[in-house]
Amino acid sequence: MSEAELVVRSTRVVTPEGTRPAAVAVADGTITAVLPYDADVPPGARLEDFGDHALLPGLVDTHVHVNDPGRTHWEGFWTATRAAAAGGITTLVDMPLNSLPPTTTVDHLRTKREVAADKAHIDVGFWGGALPDNVKDLRPLHDAGVFGFKAFLSPSGVEEFPHLEQDGLARSLTEIAGFGGLLIVHAEDPHHLDAAPQRGGPKYADFLASRPRGAEDTAIAALIAQAARLDARVHVLHLSSSDALGLIAEAKRNGVRVTVETCPHYLTLTAEEVPDGASEFKCCPPIRESANQDLLWQALADGTIDCVVTDHSPSTADLKTDDFATAWGGISGLQLSLAAVWTEARGRGHGLEDVVRWMSSRTAALVGLDRKGAIEAGRDADFAVLAPDETFTVDPAALQHRNRVTAYAGKTLYGVVKSTWLRGERIALDGEFTEPKGRLLTRTG
Repeated sequence: MSEAELVVRSTRVVTPEGTRPAAVAVADGTITAVLPYDADVPPGARLEDFGDHALLPGLVDTHVHVNDPGRTHWEGFWTATRAAAAGGITTLVDMPLNSLPPTTTVDHLRTKREVAADKAHIDVGFWGGALPDNVKDLRPLHDAGVFGFKAFLSPSGVEEFPHLEQDGLARSLTEIAGFGGLLIVHAEDPHHLDAAPQRGGPKYADFLASRPRGAEDTAIAALIAQAARLDARVHVLHLSSSDALGLIAEAKRNGVRVTVETCPHYLTLTAEEVPDGASEFKCCPPIRESANQDLLWQALADGTIDCVVTDHSPSTADLKTDDFATAWGGISGLQLSLAAVWTEARGRGHGLEDVVRWMSSRTAALVGLDRKGAIEAGRDADFAVLAPDETFTVDPAALQHRNRVTAYAGKTLYGVVKSTWLRGERIALDGEFTEPKGRLLTRTG
């Protein structure tokens, strides 16, 4: 404590040991100690007392489509990282597609890093991409510091990022397993999708029928089988089908190295409430029924689902047409993810410690960021200061996203982020932001 430059304290500090009154000492951007609330503040140290507001570790969102460069008019590092900071997120990992070029070679990764370098308000890492023709690029990308590799098992929606058939999945996963990497997978089976009714038009029920649960279940079963055969590490992206939960739980019990995420929109929105023509609710896989959502929450509680991430996938407003078949599929959620999940979680009897586990500690662990994800000595001093009992009504005009299309418009949510801190520096306060202070992260393990 004697070396602290900054002391932040609150009556509700969420730590790995529980929530309690505490004072957190910070030096050189690192947490040096977590002490009793009334610990003496050393001479020369600045004190920030947040009263009864909750002090959380900054959230770590490992599934974000920034789309920069190439489709920067869809989003961009400047706007995406401001939106993240406004929502209490202090680290994100950028997906390899929807930017041009996609992050599928070391040269493309270098381009992405150059674009992001002076625009990041929070810390940013990068996923690589696994394509049918880039197996030779996977090890070099791994050595260059990507956190793992994204693959689709069905068409991605952009032609520059083709999906892997089962033989291509086997080749890529064999290579990745050989150097101990991580494959993260959009798991929908293309044959099930092709066989489903494809009616198009404005009816959400028709869109939902076009992306059946069986497409997810079949693809996840095939992925688990490949992971078991190769002893490979795999991660299922944006799970929406509760029918796959038994298969996943069994695989975990059998020692298969599989982890699973879901997203705020699957946990807080339901198919029954989606208006026809409202493609701001369109995503793939889709938002499903209320009964399905209940089972996802149960799986979060019992650990079958490991974590919650946004899958922030924005586009320009003109691509959100009233035809669900042709509208861009993606939900913008960076700024609202904490509040959306907390609102539903508190109503289901969960606490802030659960939300922190799902959205910070487990996501940090997924990508090996051992300095993120917890308020404890030795971690980066990344914080979100939250008024958990305050509410706000979502106004799209108040969002920091470049294109302010949101499925949460008009919803009243609990949890107002008062300020966000990165390595002991306040980067966002009541809608005001500092100049970018984020760093570009690389995998170290």
